Amino acid sequence: MLLVEEEVLIAMDVEQICQGHGAASVRTVSTAAAVEALCADENAVADVDAAILDVKIGSLLTMELARKLEERNVPFVFATGYARSDPFFTAFPDVAVVTKPYAAVELMGALAAAIRLRGSSHEG
Repeated sequence: MLLVEEEVLIAMDVEQICQGHGAASVRTVSTAAAVEALCADENAVADVDAAILDVKIGSLLTMELARKLEERNVPFVFATGYARSDPFFTAFPDVAVVTKPYAAVELMGALAAAIRLRGSSHEG
């Protein structure tokens, strides 16, 4: 599981939520440099089985990483302060946007739906 979230307390909470719902491990990325490194490395998301992405880490948008996940058919959701109507999401019409502040059940429900939608054909 990949979590992209720059707010430390939110990241810690989401990590616990994910582990409580069966995630074996959660890799958290919290800086723009780390997101850029994931985007630059062709194999960086090869072992990612699902992801939760904030839209903006520092001044960097995570859309390139989202495209990379989508190309590999990795199920993911956006967990963000931005509204679904924001232009960021136009390129991702089938990806759920869970708006902060969110409840654990809402986030995990959206992620479970993404896994059902994409997960059946995801390998790795």
